[in-house]
Amino acid sequence: MARTIDQIRASKLPSNMMQFAARGALQVPAAENIEILVYLARHNKVFGEQARMTLAGWDEKASQAAAADPQTPVEVLDYLVSPDNLRPKLLPTLLENPSVPEGQLIKLALSASRESIEAMLKSARIRSLSGVLEALRSSPYLKKEEVEEMGKVLNAGDTAAATPSSEPVIDQPEAPIEGPKSAGPNIYGDGADDETVSAYLNDHMHDIEAEGEKPFQAIGGIVELLGSDYFPVIPTEQAPAPETPAASADAAETRTAAATKRPQAEPKRENALQKISHLDVKGRIQLALKGNKEERSLLIRDGTKVVALAVLEAPKLSDGEVEKFASQKNVLEAVLRQIPLKRRFMKNYIVVRNLVANPRTPLDLGLGLMKNLLITDLKNISGNKEVSETIRKLALKMYKQKLDAAAKK
Repeated sequence: MARTIDQIRASKLPSNMMQFAARGALQVPAAENIEILVYLARHNKVFGEQARMTLAGWDEKASQAAAADPQTPVEVLDYLVSPDNLRPKLLPTLLENPSVPEGQLIKLALSASRESIEAMLKSARIRSLSGVLEALRSSPYLKKEEVEEMGKVLNAGDTAAATPSSEPVIDQPEAPIEGPKSAGPNIYGDGADDETVSAYLNDHMHDIEAEGEKPFQAIGGIVELLGSDYFPVIPTEQAPAPETPAASADAAETRTAAATKRPQAEPKRENALQKISHLDVKGRIQLALKGNKEERSLLIRDGTKVVALAVLEAPKLSDGEVEKFASQKNVLEAVLRQIPLKRRFMKNYIVVRNLVANPRTPLDLGLGLMKNLLITDLKNISGNKEVSETIRKLALKMYKQKLDAAAKK
């Protein structure tokens, strides 16, 4: 039997029942009642206002239960933690719920009242989220000693990086060491041998099996992948000028001589894209690990995640390539999340800057890395309309903060 919330989403409930729903008067479980009210508040123009009023005065015990339950739908948690709807008594519970998205906590931190800040500073989970702490540091309601305390926590590397795996993303001073702009010596040796390929295939065996025989499909399409210059316009051949009998005889003799020297038909060479298009998933992984720079530049945009991530494991991969990958908008989100997990890449300031400035970079990751940017780049990002408003706001606050600090020296 379909749940009432499903009937409401499908617009199958009569008007009088919708009125009951907006008042929280339906005979359904408490958790479903809240889910219905949140759905109406966000998506229904007729009953939305009534639903919002009902939620504002909803039973505190039932609200606390929903705020604490990791199984509560994300839409409900987003609504409850939103600064516009937040009930202060629910905040401590919401902060500790692992299902509340970090992005929502960052938005809350950027506009938090003094009361909310105190609750956030007491939260063990908040102290483990560097992106949220960075957002809190920019608050004008924060006390000086609290700013210093958070700075110590962040600089000591005690916070978890802003990634789903909660592994450290970066561990370096405020101004990271700028890495080489071009490919340096290969620290892995002369190339990936069969053992390297075999290890990757074994580690990702289940992912490879799940993909089956999925063909190469570039994120963003082929023309965007290669650029219009990759498909040059071939000019139409002009008709040859009429030849005199003498010239015709000389030309015939020249063609005969050339024909005797010309080798037999050579095998037609394939370009990198044609080569890749013939390979299955395992073949593309091997090429990602053992291929050349052009092949890696194509495979990093492979829509098959296990192939794209293999590029980042290639022993011949240069810092210059990673800098470019970090700025690309047509790669999988998984690629952008994987780059900060490698300490070698995070020592390159350009990689960090490009990730923050990339509009495709997940919000939590970009905010977590922003603390490492120099003042000039913070200013540039604050005016970059391609990135999210949250990124721009925090960049502007951090820019002004560093500007004031520099002026006091």
